[in-house]
Amino acid sequence: MMIKRKHIKSIALLAAASFLASCVTQSGQSANIMAQEKPQYALVIHGGAGTILRKNITAEKDAAYRAKLAESLRAGQSVLESGGSALDAVEATIHIMENSPLFNAGKGSVFTHEGRNEMDASIMDGRNIDAGAVAGVRHIKNPISLAREVMENSNHVMLAGDGAEEFAQSRNIALMDAAYFQTEKRLRQLERAKARDMGAILDHDGDNKFAGYDDPIDPDNKFGTVGAVALDRDGNIAAGTSTGGMTNKRWNRIGDSPVIGAGTYADNMSCGVSATGHGEYFIRATVARTICAMMEYKGVSLEQAANEVIHGTLVDMGGTGGIVALDKEGNISMIFNTEGMYRGYIKGNSEPDIYIYK
Repeated sequence: MMIKRKHIKSIALLAAASFLASCVTQSGQSANIMAQEKPQYALVIHGGAGTILRKNITAEKDAAYRAKLAESLRAGQSVLESGGSALDAVEATIHIMENSPLFNAGKGSVFTHEGRNEMDASIMDGRNIDAGAVAGVRHIKNPISLAREVMENSNHVMLAGDGAEEFAQSRNIALMDAAYFQTEKRLRQLERAKARDMGAILDHDGDNKFAGYDDPIDPDNKFGTVGAVALDRDGNIAAGTSTGGMTNKRWNRIGDSPVIGAGTYADNMSCGVSATGHGEYFIRATVARTICAMMEYKGVSLEQAANEVIHGTLVDMGGTGGIVALDKEGNISMIFNTEGMYRGYIKGNSEPDIYIYK
């Protein structure tokens, strides 16, 4: 059952001061972009957070990531510019990243301990707080689209494994051979993790000192969970997240990405959030929902809520990662407590703004 839920410029100096203040960060590791006036539409994305260091990324790889993030933003921007919905923009944006081996989602997802690719995704509609999610799917080219199918054409919120793929077939969603998702570099990443008996490895765990090694599992290739949050011309917010999870994970482990309220949340009354990081902590802290709830019930800004959760709650728990979010006024937050996060945003028909390092 769907639940239905019922913008004065300052002088130039004050506006500039406000903008600069909003970008001052805790340890330089976060950014908030305050809307000086509500944009017609907006979109913010991430491609994963973690130990992302300039020294470990070649100029060519840096350029490749920036180009793909910009392509993703433009795909969503095209939808929003033409009057399309926030949901359509989120789906189109995430498709670009799911189809790229640069990210840990869809093609290029990490391998489980058993040598499989098990993918999770979720999507949420802020108009009516409706949501859909899939977990542990192995043959779905674009898990974000199957999550939307669950939301719009089933009586459920989350489907998993073989059942989710059976549902996909019933909805005429094409399944791909397992080989489509596999890449040689991801396989080498798994082999190194298993050889070092390292357990499950996060998307961007470049620092492996805990296992007695100073070198990263894959120093030239940092991959990550992907996500997007959009605000359309009608003032509706949608959010989505897609991932391949953790390298060397076992026992059908599922993280926060498909968990509504943890890895994804959207509500027109407050904001939309997509998360990336150590999923077990994001689940326990219900990160995405908590940020939105703080805005709705405490009356704090998106900046305040996101900083408190990512730099406070998560850090206190020992959790690492970050979020991208935007509120109903077009304010954008890209907050993380790690060395970097692939991220970017657009507002209206502006050019994409892309960032990687802290």
